[in-house]
Amino acid sequence: MKSSLRTRGEASAAPAVPAPDAPGLIEAKNFSFWYGAKQALFEVSLTIPPRAVTALIGPSGCGKSTFLRSINRMNDLIPGVRREGEILLDGENVVAPRVDAVELRQRVGMVFQRWNPFPKSIYDNVAYGPRVNGIRKRAVLDAIVESALVRAALWDEVKDRLRQSALGLSGGQQQRLCIARALANEPEVLLLDEPASALDPIATQKVEELLYELKRDLTIVIVTHNLQQAARVSDVTAFFYLGRLVEVGPTDRMFTSPVNERTEAYITGRFG
Repeated sequence: MKSSLRTRGEASAAPAVPAPDAPGLIEAKNFSFWYGAKQALFEVSLTIPPRAVTALIGPSGCGKSTFLRSINRMNDLIPGVRREGEILLDGENVVAPRVDAVELRQRVGMVFQRWNPFPKSIYDNVAYGPRVNGIRKRAVLDAIVESALVRAALWDEVKDRLRQSALGLSGGQQQRLCIARALANEPEVLLLDEPASALDPIATQKVEELLYELKRDLTIVIVTHNLQQAARVSDVTAFFYLGRLVEVGPTDRMFTSPVNERTEAYITGRFG
């Protein structure tokens, strides 16, 4: 397990999680969040197991993306935000004021809805994080870049044009490149916010197959409006509504016999 972070001074429980020595266990405890005076999350308590895919579903504005971005404190970049409660990563409260947010984001990578490669070469996109972390030896960087692209199922498609601009790749390739860029930092957790919403069906399938492979080594949390996608890729599903966690459980059960009436109404398309 990686070292702990550097410091500067109403829902059912999730299913049983793997052994505690598997890194990437996330536990939210009575977590609330505000944008100025507007409260976006209300006392969310949720366990996200390691080495699995957890899907966050719910209608637009229900708080699922706010919760996702709270895990690696991306919301810190927005003026006027406030939070209460805890989000623990391997037992450590990552939203504590003294936690180094930069180091946290190395352990908790993120991929956004719209792919955002840097206007650099494919190689330099993947090598960016390791270089920021002080890695300079070419042989080491070469190995990191190749490993990340292999894990992102992109190596065979780009190995002969690593020095070409990343902006020349297709949309699906650019999204997998962004995943490779996150993987280059060897994170324990990978967060994805609607990663396939702008992709065609073939590119979407490749991303979904990639998530299936990556969960062997990572905790994966995905926000999606696509219920079919959530059913296909996730092991655990959590349903948010009006800033509250309504229900969470194994995906098979959530989609066949949800306990809460609001969950059933959303999954069957009666609202949302």
